[in-house]
Amino acid sequence: MDFRKRIKTVPRANLYTEEGYYIWCGTMFRFMDAYYMIYSRWEKEKGFSAWVSDSKVCLARSETAEGRFRHVKTLFDYAGNTPEERRVIHNPAAIVVRGRVYLYFMMNYGCGDFWEHRNRQRIGAAFTDDPEGEWTCLPNPVIDITPGGIDSLMTSNPTVTEMPDGRFLMLYKAVSADGELPRGGSVIIGAATAESPLGPFRKYGKPQFVNPGDPWSVEDPFVWVEDGRFYALVKDYHGYFTGVTTAWSGSTALFVSENGLDWHPDLDHPLAYTNELEFDDGPVSFSSLERPQIYLENGKPRFLLCACRFRKDDDTTYNLKIPLEWQTGHDGPPLHLLDAGQARLPASFRPVSH
Repeated sequence: MDFRKRIKTVPRANLYTEEGYYIWCGTMFRFMDAYYMIYSRWEKEKGFSAWVSDSKVCLARSETAEGRFRHVKTLFDYAGNTPEERRVIHNPAAIVVRGRVYLYFMMNYGCGDFWEHRNRQRIGAAFTDDPEGEWTCLPNPVIDITPGGIDSLMTSNPTVTEMPDGRFLMLYKAVSADGELPRGGSVIIGAATAESPLGPFRKYGKPQFVNPGDPWSVEDPFVWVEDGRFYALVKDYHGYFTGVTTAWSGSTALFVSENGLDWHPDLDHPLAYTNELEFDDGPVSFSSLERPQIYLENGKPRFLLCACRFRKDDDTTYNLKIPLEWQTGHDGPPLHLLDAGQARLPASFRPVSH
């Protein structure tokens, strides 16, 4: 699959932001006759790094898939008197299964210290039969840490898809306690499956998307099933898989799997996209284009949502809705990205099975 050929020219109006807030990761879904985005935000006055200690998730609505979102409300606004009651919610990822919306997210708590919050990250879940109504949050994490495992320190960044056999696959960010604390070990990707969207999830205990040249391999996974195959977008920090080495975190790789647990880069088109896009008023380049989330319609990717900012020191951040060519199959129309060269796998690369 050549994902780059699916990316269309982006309307500048598709940049979503709000006055006074940092806006970050967003997940889009359709429910009844409306389109929704659940996204992270936190107060600018607290600084960008406060995503780990002050983030909440909010609901926005649009009447059409192409239309602009408008804020509806904050979800799960935990505002208690103790750190445990002042919950942080970040990294939302939503799926709709048989008329019910399931939301997965990172949650934590603490007194404001970055590492205290970071190392208390766990993956939670909630569900609803009406996105603008009441939500039910599970009282315990659906992916907790496992002592001695690849995720013995923290878990976050969930992405979930329904598998062809009716089970559910989750990929997630994991950090072990093996490295020097408080940072811990390298960021890796774990996998788990469940019979139900709410679990219990069975972990597979081995890292996915392994980079033989660097233990800190990839991040920000998004997984989906299309035409019976599993696909995943992942941020390729070092350009090992994409062949793009112009900037740290400057490219996103496309991985493929037949079962959701044994992954390799797309052998023909490992580069999904770079941090450069074509807008309707000209080319743009981002310092950050992260947390990819795809909205699928009729089993095909229709929009790619990414958290972004133009320059590293910008105090305005966005969630960007990138239109995709979704009705014409894998190859789509001619490329709408700036030419980043032809990505090739390193000569030393061999697919890694787990």
